Amino acid sequence: MISNQGLGSGLDISGIVDALVGAERGPKDAQLNSKQGRFTTEISAIGSLKSAMKTFEDSMESLSKPSTFLGNKITLSEKDYFSATSEDDAVAGSYSVEVEQLAKSQKLGAQGVADVTTPVGEGNLNFAVNGESFDVAVGADATLQDIMRSINDSDDNVGVTATIINSDAGAKLVLTSDKTGVENNITVAATDATGAGTGLSDAFVMTELQPAQDSIIHVDGLTVTSASNEVKDAIQGVTLNLKDADINESTEITIAPNTGAAKKQVESFVKAYNELMTTLDNLSGYDADTQSAGALQGDSLVRSIESQLRNTLSANFSTDDGEMRMSELGISSDRYGKLEIDKDRLDDALENNLDDMADFFTAEETGFAATLTTKIQVYTETGGLLDSRDESLDRQVDRIDDSRVALDRKMDSLHARLTQQYNAMDLLVGSLSQQSADITNRLNSLPGLVPQSRN
Repeated sequence: MISNQGLGSGLDISGIVDALVGAERGPKDAQLNSKQGRFTTEISAIGSLKSAMKTFEDSMESLSKPSTFLGNKITLSEKDYFSATSEDDAVAGSYSVEVEQLAKSQKLGAQGVADVTTPVGEGNLNFAVNGESFDVAVGADATLQDIMRSINDSDDNVGVTATIINSDAGAKLVLTSDKTGVENNITVAATDATGAGTGLSDAFVMTELQPAQDSIIHVDGLTVTSASNEVKDAIQGVTLNLKDADINESTEITIAPNTGAAKKQVESFVKAYNELMTTLDNLSGYDADTQSAGALQGDSLVRSIESQLRNTLSANFSTDDGEMRMSELGISSDRYGKLEIDKDRLDDALENNLDDMADFFTAEETGFAATLTTKIQVYTETGGLLDSRDESLDRQVDRIDDSRVALDRKMDSLHARLTQQYNAMDLLVGSLSQQSADITNRLNSLPGLVPQSRN
């Protein structure tokens, strides 16, 4: 079948059919491209919105913790003798501390031997620390090195570390208690095997090389003794980690509310909120300079988010002394919906109303942070409103892909039908042209007829 230059009509059938199919397809392709572009842009915008809201949600995590507002800050007049940390229950105030002595571990030395590779004696060794003990069996061929390894590798070891010191008096096995304090002294009992002589018991006649001692500190003139150099709750809620001792040197500890940390978290929240609002404005606003609208302009989802944020910011939240709102902390909205901080008013709240401020932000389930987080999670959680919108848009894009496949089939069918029709027309025109030529030839061949001249 003829499908290119028509033999009968002389027309470019292929070109005509392609043009007709293109004219039919063009508007539909443009419509599908426009929809797909719009949906793809909206999917990208929803992704940006979800990311911004998740970042904002994360910024409220510290704001929801009581320790952000009720934590303490410890200041030391000098740091040579100890470091200090505090819990939330530490009481604000100043304390004078002197470190008289540090806690130490006991060290015991066995008798010296000339050669660490010579067997010591056969029998059993028992080691006890603070009411707990373990045994090490010593074979007839066991050397001092073997005994050291057996002590250190024992699964039942209750806190004894063995080393070998090569002194002028020979090699000595030295035992060190793993814990400081007099309650963690080491007791060693050596029992010789029957018939093996007294080699083991003689070797393990122990000499105290370093006596154990407890740490001793003085807090405001009161003596505190501890088995460890980590002294807990000598001052309520405070842990001291002792480093050096000098009874004649006093260190002042000052404990005060850590308002700096609370202020920093409030400022971080305001910054995160304003960044979220900027994202919302960019996605839903209109740029007069570029004369372009955001991908989510007029979107009900954006309006819903903005409404939830505004309503929470203006709401009252309960404290022990009544109710409080954000504006009382020096935080308010400007005419663009961004938050701004009155630093003097915020500092005053931190200084004089910190407990109520903590209640306002951190009350479990009913505080500002918990309330706003719950509202935000409706949008950001897996399967939430933003995920639902994203899935809906993905389905729209899939339907466009299906529409393209259907359009391809429809255009292929149209192309085939038009080609068939134009080819049929071309055959008909060719047939009519041939018939016309035949009739003309016959007429011209009749007697008495003068053929018309062709100019």
